[in-house]
Amino acid sequence: MNPAGVTIQHLVNAGNACVDCIIKQNMKQTLVNLLLGLAALFWGASFIITKEIFDSEPHITVLHLITFRMVCATAVTLPLLAALRRLEPVRRGDLKWFLLLAFAEPFLYSFCETSGVQRVSGSLSAVIVATIPFFVALANAAVYRERLHSAVLCGVLLSVGGIGLLVQGNGALAASPETLRSGVAYLAAAVAIAVVYTLVLVRVADRYRAVTITAWQNLFGLCYFLPVMLLHDGATLPLITYSPRLILLVLALGILCSTVAYIFYNHGVQHLGATAACVYTNFIPIFSFLTAIAIGQEHFSWQRLAGIALVIAGATLAQLPERPKRSGPSRNQ
Repeated sequence: MNPAGVTIQHLVNAGNACVDCIIKQNMKQTLVNLLLGLAALFWGASFIITKEIFDSEPHITVLHLITFRMVCATAVTLPLLAALRRLEPVRRGDLKWFLLLAFAEPFLYSFCETSGVQRVSGSLSAVIVATIPFFVALANAAVYRERLHSAVLCGVLLSVGGIGLLVQGNGALAASPETLRSGVAYLAAAVAIAVVYTLVLVRVADRYRAVTITAWQNLFGLCYFLPVMLLHDGATLPLITYSPRLILLVLALGILCSTVAYIFYNHGVQHLGATAACVYTNFIPIFSFLTAIAIGQEHFSWQRLAGIALVIAGATLAQLPERPKRSGPSRNQ
């Protein structure tokens, strides 16, 4: 007798629906992880590309390069979104957050990061930037009372250990002491600015699409950079040799690093949270080393292979779901 009218077929259908839901959730999680990995790839390569530009074109300045990147990024995202009718307007109450977001990144962050890369090697720059997840985790805990998940914290620390293996013996400290100190100071400032950016991003990430956030961020960033560049370095623009190689490298920085990578990263923050998504920036030194190896700037070793393995293990650990705590037996029992 089955008073509820539940048949075996009903149970089978419910089980199939549950399996389909789990598969879709796993596929979505895999896609988000892949996009965050691609963002780290583009950002990792950007350090080496930036260093190549400064080494090959002596007349280009930090302000020149960042403004060129912003022009490329804005020229791609805004017309594309407008054509697809997917450009969301910024709500009046959120305008201050978008202005602050763009002031942090790309304005202050890009200036500090690019100035640091100009003074030290791309590999060392990537390693310093890869400390961002640790400070983001602490900042989220302090500002938003986000619980420091033990797996995330252990994953960050494990990745930092892997980064230490990657940086040893890479020749990154060959600059003069003064240049080295100023370069590290600029990069440390970039790390602090990135933490502020992530904290602000959390406030708008749930209300706008990732591509919308990136588009407005680049436009406001260009509005910050263009007048400063014209006033400070505008007179030296004609001295730059606008070779096809330089244009191609700038396009790669503007489209892939300043646009696509930020869209992927913002998408990851929306789905995983700021702390877990930020762990993927630990992959940046790996991709920087691989890019440097590909163009002959670095050499491969087993020590670096071990460092890469630790970074990947740390990022994987940070993605593990937190186990619910078992409640102990009641004293009244």
